[in-house]
Amino acid sequence: MITVMPRWMSYMATTIKPIFTPQQCDMVIQSGHKQKPEVAQVGMNKPSGGVDTKKRTTTISWIPFDKLPQMYKVIENQLSIVNLNHFMFDTVNITEPAQFTEYPKGGFYDWHMDLNAFGQNGENPIRKISMTCLLSDPSEFKGGELLFSEMGDNKPLPLKQGQAIFFASFLRHKVAPVTKGIRR
Repeated sequence: MITVMPRWMSYMATTIKPIFTPQQCDMVIQSGHKQKPEVAQVGMNKPSGGVDTKKRTTTISWIPFDKLPQMYKVIENQLSIVNLNHFMFDTVNITEPAQFTEYPKGGFYDWHMDLNAFGQNGENPIRKISMTCLLSDPSEFKGGELLFSEMGDNKPLPLKQGQAIFFASFLRHKVAPVTKGIRR
């Protein structure tokens, strides 16, 4: 039996308008800065991962659920709407803290998928939908475009400050090198 997907179904959806105000974006940035920064790692086809500066150069921190509960409520609400209208995945929940990422000049993340092939503690993969929200004002940096290989022409998807894009975690994507400023 061949399953035909409905024409409306997609694996990528951008919010029509920002989900966070510039002030809320600043709160998220401040919260991200209060957490311990880490040099970002890549999976490298092994459970422990590792640092690979040829694939990813950026710093990250994790924002605990109890630090910005209102932010998580907004994201969870948008996630439910997007899943219902675009993805139709079963049982979608926020299962891990938000990753706060800073891409300084020269920072990038080469082609990858957000699937966690090893799961948490040996469980099955947990990521179904990924979200990127631009916290920086686009005038504060150059480069750093979010690109998806499935789009073919690799045209960047310009986001406004506070705007989010939700996408299936199995879509290959990358962040092009930042050439000026810091992309958050």
